[in-house]
Amino acid sequence: MARMPSHSETPTLPLTVGFDLDMTLIDSRPGIKAAYEALSAETGAYIDADLAVTRLGPPLEQELAFWFPADRIEEMGDRYRALYPTYAITPTPAMPGAREAVAAVRAAGGRAIVVTAKHEPNAKLHLAHLGIEPDAVIGWLWAEAKAEALREYDASVYVGDHLGDVRGARAANALSVAVPTGPCDAAELREAGADVVLDDLTAFPAWLASYREGTVPRA
Repeated sequence: MARMPSHSETPTLPLTVGFDLDMTLIDSRPGIKAAYEALSAETGAYIDADLAVTRLGPPLEQELAFWFPADRIEEMGDRYRALYPTYAITPTPAMPGAREAVAAVRAAGGRAIVVTAKHEPNAKLHLAHLGIEPDAVIGWLWAEAKAEALREYDASVYVGDHLGDVRGARAANALSVAVPTGPCDAAELREAGADVVLDDLTAFPAWLASYREGTVPRA
């Protein structure tokens, strides 16, 4: 269920739309699973990679805390990020509609930015590999901290798949557009305060056209 935007949410030029990365623009599960398996093989530590990829969204360190003692989290985070380009980039596809969603923002004369909790260099590698070219990529931001970048770039819309993305959008006073393509279902996203819930990004261009006209269709 969507609500009509308030006056402050009515789109004005230049339009800036923020996108989350993992499970919003990219299906990072295959790549992240491969990276965790490589880290497990190298360290000898047990990591249930299949379980880990069901709870993507929060910073890496939160997941590593399930598998390593606290005094090794920083070390293992650094090692995971170093392994990541070798194991995670190639297996990771774009989500359905991802390229078209970014293109729709551009076609409307706007800017598309990516705001993610992921290590920024690795986020850029994913986007370059998939041929998705946002105007800016800002990494290392999670939940409410994403509002820092959204405010800096004057984003009026933020699109994400996680409750943390909804919180980030609301903290930035941006319209929260959610897609239940990650670990959170549509009901959870609405309960968290998402303004619009789309089935996936294939619905985004039509929604954006309506938003630009000053109406927000019901999800």
